[in-house]
Amino acid sequence: MGRTLVIGDIHGGFKALQQIFQRAEVGEKDTLIFLGDYVDGWSESSQVIQFLMELSQKQECIFIKGNHDAWCEDWLSLGSGPEVWLFNGGKSTVESYNDYSLEDLDLHLEFFQRMKSYHVDDKNRLFIHAGYSSMHGPEKEVYSSNYRWDRTLWETAVAMDKKLEKNSALYPKRLLLYDEIFIGHTPTLDIGIKHPVNKANVWNMDTGAAFTGSLSIMDIDTKEFWQSDPLPSLYPDEKGRNNDIEGK
Repeated sequence: MGRTLVIGDIHGGFKALQQIFQRAEVGEKDTLIFLGDYVDGWSESSQVIQFLMELSQKQECIFIKGNHDAWCEDWLSLGSGPEVWLFNGGKSTVESYNDYSLEDLDLHLEFFQRMKSYHVDDKNRLFIHAGYSSMHGPEKEVYSSNYRWDRTLWETAVAMDKKLEKNSALYPKRLLLYDEIFIGHTPTLDIGIKHPVNKANVWNMDTGAAFTGSLSIMDIDTKEFWQSDPLPSLYPDEKGRNNDIEGK
């Protein structure tokens, strides 16, 4: 039996992805759950996607769609993207696709289109890029964009009183729906932490790979995790998303 490993936001950092695979000794029996934002930031977004496409032919992979992936999907489909995307890492993604044929671009588009909004496993663990606002869970979400953009779920978990019991009327109803919730989207660097963070029953796997942090991979059962070197050290001639106007 292999492990089930969850991976945080990659943001074009292919070197970091290769590094964590080596450090975690990822094998073909392992199930891999990616939390989204594969692109936008460092210079190897298209290479990340190509690698993941090939990887999914060898072992079980679950790909969650992030907000940056939705932007990239629109660009691949329409041939243009919004200025806000280009200023938030999209420019490096476009450049990484310069030498791709139309046929290869179509294959990558199909890969983005197959990504899931969220995944719930047989142990009632939710995997989602950002969060959800509905008290009845993501399947009842009115605005599907919340899967990729919501930060209130994480903010709620961070702000909670640690002494609050689950049977308390004050305990957030959204958090009671799942045994554990795994998210990305909001860098743990925002609260001054460089490794995966657990608040209430939420695990945040975005350890700031787009910026000055590392990429992280974790065994969801044992909670053992491995990290790459900080991304700026792997791409010393690049800035990643450290100059982005939005910063997320």
